[in-house]
Amino acid sequence: MTIQTQPVPNPIAYFMHRSPGWFHQFETLFNHFIELVVPFFIFMGRRMCVVHGILQILFQVLLIISGNLSFLNWLTIVPSIACFDDRCLAFLFSPRHGGVKERVLQLQDSSQKPPPGLGCHIRRVVNISFGLLIAYLSVPVVINLLSSRQERTEVILQGTSSPDPNDPAAVWQEFDFKCKPGDLWRQPCFISPYHYRLDWLMWFAAFQTYEQNEWIIHLAGKLLAQEEEALSLMATNPFAGKDPPRWIRGEHFKYKFSRPGGAHAAEGKWWIRKRIGPYFPPVNLRGLRKFYEDRNWPYPVRD
Repeated sequence: MTIQTQPVPNPIAYFMHRSPGWFHQFETLFNHFIELVVPFFIFMGRRMCVVHGILQILFQVLLIISGNLSFLNWLTIVPSIACFDDRCLAFLFSPRHGGVKERVLQLQDSSQKPPPGLGCHIRRVVNISFGLLIAYLSVPVVINLLSSRQERTEVILQGTSSPDPNDPAAVWQEFDFKCKPGDLWRQPCFISPYHYRLDWLMWFAAFQTYEQNEWIIHLAGKLLAQEEEALSLMATNPFAGKDPPRWIRGEHFKYKFSRPGGAHAAEGKWWIRKRIGPYFPPVNLRGLRKFYEDRNWPYPVRD
């Protein structure tokens, strides 16, 4: 995954993507160093553990700045705080006599480390099991990382009031989502640590098929019915105050950032896109009835 292909880029990602080649080489090397080498610092004594905490928090802050990766990076900072022991955090507390700092030191001096019991061994087994599980789940992520195909594709939902979806004169209007790329002229948004789950799911759907993501047809049916709950998840509704759309289709596009200072950017475009083809064919409410019934989904009803 590159800066351009992350689920929901922000404005800073737009400029970072166009950084010099040496910068991208450095950030790639730094990324691999942090993720593959630095974690072992935890087992190399107190000082290296503290270094691990500093580097991990710095890395997560950089990720927060460069993209909308929801609350994932914020949560990753939390366990890194455990790398700082009392000696590191002592400056936060008053050294006065009888204060918290003095009482903690007294407790540490008077306490004796108990011998490891059954609970300690169980925890080790659980930790190792979780480590193996994470390694297994990371396999497809690593495969994607090593893939030479690093392109951004988007599914754009379009609706029309035309009775015939195959009519060349049919006017198709786009539904924009809250934050994901769609409108070429719309600036990428800042939402971290907030998370638009539907926008995130649309990112996954774009490099799969609609058969693998049946929920997107479910969404299309709700948009056909102009259901308020579904519309509340969208940024725009091109049929607001008009007759509901008769048909909705999904179009597949390849997206990339425009070049700052280039011709497209001069027109106000943040994105450039090229049509790949249809993502799912035009559907209407009548044609979706059996699709809904087969899955025991409530059939959308227009208000």
